[in-house]
Amino acid sequence: MTALLILVFVVGYLAITLEHPLKLDKTVPALLMAALMWALLAVGYHAGWFNVIDGHEEVFKFVEGDHHAEEGFVNLLLHHLGKTSEILVFLIGAMTIVEIVDLHRGFEILKGWVRTSSKKRLLWIMSILAFILSAIIDNLTATIVLVTLLRKIVTNKNERWWFAGMIVIAANAGGAWSPIGDVTTTMLWIGKKVSAGALVQKLVIPSIFTLVVPVFIATLLPAFKGNIQLPESENNEDSGKLLSSSTMLYLGLGMIVFVPIFKTLTHLPPYIGMMLSLGVVWLVSEYIHPEEDFTEERKHLYSPHKALSRIEMSSILFFLGILLAVGALESLVYGVAADGTTQVGTLRYLAEILNSTIPNQNVVILLLGVFSAIIDNVPLVAASMGMFSEPLDSSLWHLVAYSAGTGGSMLIIGSAAGVAAMGMEKIDFIWYLKKISWLALIGFLAGFAVAIFMV
Repeated sequence: MTALLILVFVVGYLAITLEHPLKLDKTVPALLMAALMWALLAVGYHAGWFNVIDGHEEVFKFVEGDHHAEEGFVNLLLHHLGKTSEILVFLIGAMTIVEIVDLHRGFEILKGWVRTSSKKRLLWIMSILAFILSAIIDNLTATIVLVTLLRKIVTNKNERWWFAGMIVIAANAGGAWSPIGDVTTTMLWIGKKVSAGALVQKLVIPSIFTLVVPVFIATLLPAFKGNIQLPESENNEDSGKLLSSSTMLYLGLGMIVFVPIFKTLTHLPPYIGMMLSLGVVWLVSEYIHPEEDFTEERKHLYSPHKALSRIEMSSILFFLGILLAVGALESLVYGVAADGTTQVGTLRYLAEILNSTIPNQNVVILLLGVFSAIIDNVPLVAASMGMFSEPLDSSLWHLVAYSAGTGGSMLIIGSAAGVAAMGMEKIDFIWYLKKISWLALIGFLAGFAVAIFMV
């Protein structure tokens, strides 16, 4: 049964990577994989074939009539659903704010700031924006904002894929040196493994290398030679700025920036702040007048309800499936830790094997970054937090933050930023693997080498 559960994950993962050849939306295998894995986990647990483990390393073994064992499994599922829902609610809130701003044509203002026909110049501008924004509003939200902006500037889909791929690399690089830039750095920060000041000091330069090296190489490629075909200036009623464009742009971006501030002040999860921000943006959008002769009949054109209808729900469901599937894998007790007595989950067991097989800790952390492109980096960082006992601001934790934060760029589904870009632009997994992954790998290795020297 254990082998079958892991096989379902492998087959489901392959189906996701082969989305284009199979002509099958990636959401389908993600949902099937998650449901089947939890079904197998439940059947095997209640049959006594294996145990499960929760996030606090408490192992549950099913004994008939033991209500604690039954509640343990139910709470385990609710825990993973809750952690997944935090990301989904955050994502829905960020995407809705971006769509509301877009309905009011707020991005026309940003488009004017970055209006250039040179592909090289546009690449540098978008990459630097992604790097800076992701450190302030996190890499996921920064990617959503910039891909939306990219749609306004680059009309050719194939050209846009190249830029979107480089935005993913830049956003993940920018998120790695900020305590609020990536969910894994936030985990390490909240878990008192790193301090905000030391994280910035130690990782900002390696992260810059992770950005600059692949972007510089990309400027030498044919894809970024020459100029792009800028969209023609439209003169119809559906183009140009509105009376509300500036207000909604600054309000929308300001409320997104407010989310990490809210989190710092209240110590509540980021999705609560995003709900507040969405509520404020929604409230203002209900009463603002986008046009001089604004009538009730035209109100639906700028309504948040319309913004909600434009969200890619398939991307949200893909997130749900892939994260719950990883949660099932994380929950399955697969072996014992290095001490020979403590039972651990599948991912923690893998980390223990790596740690015992490879004596060099830097190589283990390097591989952690590689694995974070394949498996969600959140459980991998959680596993590393349980594996190592180094003190606050140890060089090990800074390397873990860098590897987990930037390693996901090597695959399009290896990071939240990549999944968001994939969902918004329908980027093909194989295309990204062929065109962008090697650039991300070079940047990751360059930054890692600098990080070893810096920390």
